[in-house]
Amino acid sequence: MSEPDRFALSPEESARYSRHLVLPEVGPEGQRKLKAGSVLLIGAGGLGAPLGMYLAAAGVGRIGLVDFDVVDETNLQRQVTFSTADVGRPKLEAAAERLRGINPHVQVDLHNVRLTAANALDILRPYDVIVDGTDNFPTRYLVNDACVLLNKPNVYGSIFRFEGQASVFWAEKGPCYRCLYAEPPPPGLVPSCAEGGVLGVLPGVIGTIQAIEVLKLLLGRGETLLGRLLLFDALAMRFRELRLRQDPECARAGSCQRIRGLVDYEAFCGVAPMADATVPVPGDIAPADLAARLARNDDVLIVDVREPHEWDICHLEGARLVPLRTLPEVVDSLPRDRTLVVHCKLGGRSAKAAEYLRAQGFDRVLNLTGGIRAWIDAVDPTLRNY
Repeated sequence: MSEPDRFALSPEESARYSRHLVLPEVGPEGQRKLKAGSVLLIGAGGLGAPLGMYLAAAGVGRIGLVDFDVVDETNLQRQVTFSTADVGRPKLEAAAERLRGINPHVQVDLHNVRLTAANALDILRPYDVIVDGTDNFPTRYLVNDACVLLNKPNVYGSIFRFEGQASVFWAEKGPCYRCLYAEPPPPGLVPSCAEGGVLGVLPGVIGTIQAIEVLKLLLGRGETLLGRLLLFDALAMRFRELRLRQDPECARAGSCQRIRGLVDYEAFCGVAPMADATVPVPGDIAPADLAARLARNDDVLIVDVREPHEWDICHLEGARLVPLRTLPEVVDSLPRDRTLVVHCKLGGRSAKAAEYLRAQGFDRVLNLTGGIRAWIDAVDPTLRNY
């Protein structure tokens, strides 16, 4: 079968995509381009949900998904690919079932792995467009650098609380992610959505914008967000736009010449690599060990560095609330002759608090591994989770 014939539309597909076919900017030729196109979604979560469903519905012929997580109850507030019945299932398994249900004419590739410098180039290489739906800086820089090396367009989106942003990075034609953020922020400065929260419908807005950009790239139509950063404030219901310029050194050379290969992105971003949970980390204490100390009536003070609204959801009995932002103001009121166990929701903010306390001369400071979420899972499931 010749290449054009291979992507010819069947009568069923012509009926399915009829609203596209009557658009002069799409038409039968454009729909065949979508069918011939391939897109890789990095992340099957909040942004990946609307992206995957709309791209499948639009008739993009090949959609790849990269994720290695399972569906959690906390995902359901925003990750609309999944239902309550999917809790505990691998995200890729549930997402593939949903996308194939939306459009059986679409090929769905599953990459049930953590994207790393070792596998990124091989995974990204077969696809026309790469979509960054991740929520952490190491993977964002990894995706960017791999796209630069492979000369792939990178459709970027990010969300936090009530705000989101989107752009298209393509080093051969304009700026890349490093032109916007040359260096990552210090570890812990920008909280994750798990700690800072996100309005459930926000990823629907940003993910849909990303999907529009993907379709325009595949169709070769319209003006993309290349060289522009679109900012959205949901509380104000306001969009604004910033112009992005390619780094002068990159522009002079015609591409991002600083990127010669992939690196250790956890080290680059100052993030500790994912540790084996069975191996104790110095300065950390596991929930079960803390429970044992409390049962023995050891002289322990639990310091909760979350925010007051998080404390109201759930807290450990006998703990003292000291939001991280207020720690320097109250540090002198904390006892130096007791063991301090600091905790937050997941362990990131409390690790920063523990580091600060040690720098202030506290020599009996422990960080609760996994935060209050781990405590609920391992010790007290009666506490309200969030």
